[in-house]
Amino acid sequence: MGHYPRLFDQVRSATREHRLSYRAEQAYVMWVQQFIHFHDCAHPQDLGPLDVEAFLSHLALDRNVAPSTQSQALSAIVFLYTYVQLSPLGNLDDLTKVKATSTTNKQRNPVTFSADDATTVLSLLKNPYRLIASLMYSSGLRLVEALRLRVKDIDFHKGTITIRDGKCGKDRVVPLSDSALLPLKKQIGLARCIHDEDLADGYGRTVLPNSLARKYGLASSEFGWQLVFPSGSRSLEARSGVVSRYHLPEQSVQRAVRSAIIEVCNQSDYRGNIDKQASCHTFRHTFAIQSLQRGVDIHTVKEQLGHSDISAMHAYTHSTPNNDTHPLKTA
Repeated sequence: MGHYPRLFDQVRSATREHRLSYRAEQAYVMWVQQFIHFHDCAHPQDLGPLDVEAFLSHLALDRNVAPSTQSQALSAIVFLYTYVQLSPLGNLDDLTKVKATSTTNKQRNPVTFSADDATTVLSLLKNPYRLIASLMYSSGLRLVEALRLRVKDIDFHKGTITIRDGKCGKDRVVPLSDSALLPLKKQIGLARCIHDEDLADGYGRTVLPNSLARKYGLASSEFGWQLVFPSGSRSLEARSGVVSRYHLPEQSVQRAVRSAIIEVCNQSDYRGNIDKQASCHTFRHTFAIQSLQRGVDIHTVKEQLGHSDISAMHAYTHSTPNNDTHPLKTA
C-alpha cells in the first residue's frame, strides 16, 4: 500500500470500530493515501488545516472533482485526524468554504426512460441482470441495494422487499411488483442450489453485517441469510477472513444494462428517445417519475426511494414527462 502501512492499518481498524461499511473503509484509506502523496509523502502528524485546505483546493480546481467527491475526501481526512491521529483539525470554517467553491447551482433533471423504452431495454437483458434492473424499475431500489438483498428480505406473502442498512444506514420496506414474483422465486431457487453445493463442499457461510455477526453468528450458514444474487465463485472476505460468496459485481450489471441501451439505440427502426447518459440508475429515476405521475404522494415516494430529505425530490417534480408512463409491463 505504499508509504506508512501501519497508518493505513490504523485507519482500517478505526473504520471497523466505528462500524463504517467496507466500501467506506476502502474509500477512506484511498483518500488518506492521496492526501499523503499530494504533500510529498509527509506524515499527517506533520500536516495541518492549511495543508488539508490545499489538498481540497487541488481536488476542486485542478482535478475538477464533483462536490460529493470532495466531501468524501474531507470526511476521510477529518476521520483520520479525529480517530487515528487523535488531533482534531480544529476550526473547519475555511475547509467548508473550500468545499463550497466546487459546488454547482445547476440542478440537472434526472434522466428517465419512457415506459416503452424501459420495457425494451429490459427485454434485451438476460437474467439475473433483467431481474435486477426490473427491481430498480418497479421498486425504486439502488443497484447496490438490489445486489445486497438476502433471501429473508423477500416477503412473497406480503408482497414486500425489506432494504437493510440502505443509504445513511436506514432500513425501509418497498412494494414487490407482481411481475417480479416468478423471476424472484426462480432466482432464489438457483441461489439455494448454489448454497447447497457450497455446504456440501464445506463452505456456505455468508458474511453478516456489523453487529449481526456477533448476535446471529450461527445463522451465517442458514439459507435465509444468503444473498439472492450470489457471485459465480467463492472468495475470501477481507474483513472476516471467511470464504464465502459475495454478490454479483456491480460492474457486470452496469455493463449489461449499458450494452442493452446501446443495442436499442442502434436498432434501425428505433423511434424512441433514450438519453445517451442512461444507465442502471435511470430505472430508479423512472420509478420515481412514474410514481409521481400516477398520483402517488411525494412523501410516500421519498420513503420508497430511501431519501432522508424531501428536497431530494425536487428534481423529480420539475422533470418533463417522457412519452407515455405506465407501471412496469414485463420483467
